Amino acid sequence: VQLQASGGGLVQPGGSLRLSCAAFGFYINNYSLGWFRQAPGKEREFVAAISKSGNTRIYADSVKDRFTIVRDDDKNTWYLQMNSLKPEDTAVYYCAAHTTLSGSYSVYKYWGQGTQVTVSS
Repeated sequence: VQLQASGGGLVQPGGSLRLSCAAFGFYINNYSLGWFRQAPGKEREFVAAISKSGNTRIYADSVKDRFTIVRDDDKNTWYLQMNSLKPEDTAVYYCAAHTTLSGSYSVYKYWGQGTQVTVSS
């Protein structure tokens, strides 16, 4: 089982990035999917999650109305579209999968390796 996150990079404030997470070794259609992030010196925090059906999405207040989580079960991949990026969004972003929808990182079973997002002018 492997999750491969990609799409991070350096972007100016106000810019956009799309992160991708591809799953290998299992099918995501039976899983809720999430994104978390961890900035230097801080704890890992919840960003967004989407239910198995795709009908329910939850977001951290800090990213609501700026970030969108989307899943594509046919590609066994999910995405985090990040718009209006701010310097405080700078962090390593991790994708994760779990059998139920949750904002708690401690319950997630599968984790990706992380991709760095840096928002700076």
